[in-house]
Amino acid sequence: MNEIIEKKVLNSTVTLMRVNAPEIARKALPGQFVILRVDDQGERIPLTIAGTNREEGTVTIIFQIVGATTFLLNRLEQGDSIHDFVGPLGRESELEGLHRVAVVGGGVGCAIALPIAEKLHEMGCTVHSIVGFRERDLIILGDEFERISDRYVLMTDDGSAGRKGLVTDALRELLDAGEQYDEVIAIGPVIMMKFVSALTKEHGIKTTVSMNPIMIDGTGMCGGCRLSVGGQTKFACVDGPDFDGHLVDWDVAMSRGAAYRDFEKTAYEHACKLTGEVTD
Repeated sequence: MNEIIEKKVLNSTVTLMRVNAPEIARKALPGQFVILRVDDQGERIPLTIAGTNREEGTVTIIFQIVGATTFLLNRLEQGDSIHDFVGPLGRESELEGLHRVAVVGGGVGCAIALPIAEKLHEMGCTVHSIVGFRERDLIILGDEFERISDRYVLMTDDGSAGRKGLVTDALRELLDAGEQYDEVIAIGPVIMMKFVSALTKEHGIKTTVSMNPIMIDGTGMCGGCRLSVGGQTKFACVDGPDFDGHLVDWDVAMSRGAAYRDFEKTAYEHACKLTGEVTD
């Protein structure tokens, strides 16, 4: 059992938790993830590690309430415990040798992008952060990105904060203006990563994306997280979660990602009814 040391609401659908997990905190590196169960009857879900404090022995997770499990996780409060909290899993992000990088984050994917941007900053790398949200009320981690970025560009779909438009609009402008990057790292909705990868392919810039498909065991045994990358089958839990964005078969990834959408919606609604919560 892992105690929740801190709980913080970042916006109406996104929550931050610091969890007591000293063994994971000691070993975890940017890009890796944990798999958790809220209780002994719960499903296993993966969440990328958004930060660690080795001295305190805590691991930070940031999650969006999109299904039954994240709904139930969000009902836990400071002092409560998460039944299972396993990690670190997956491969760390490969950042050595980079000197100039654009980090592109979308929505709750910014929680995954931030520790990578922080690590690059610590390494002395020039970091340009481009982050996008649907609207002002959904913005998270803005101050943190500004603190570690040599250039910080905020985009919103409706123009309610930062600039109006998509992250690809901002990235294209920077590239057209002559900015050069060793690598672009894109983390967010699959459709966003697909179009970022298409743009960078035009410019011949290496692009890494973080894939978070359906997972069950996190050890490569079940095959639930399989992806097609460069015509080969890869498993996000052991081969990733980072992959070459120019080699990912995005149509297959989006199709598999939507396979259980109706089931997740039904499970979420059922969980809400059991707890008496009122949902839109």
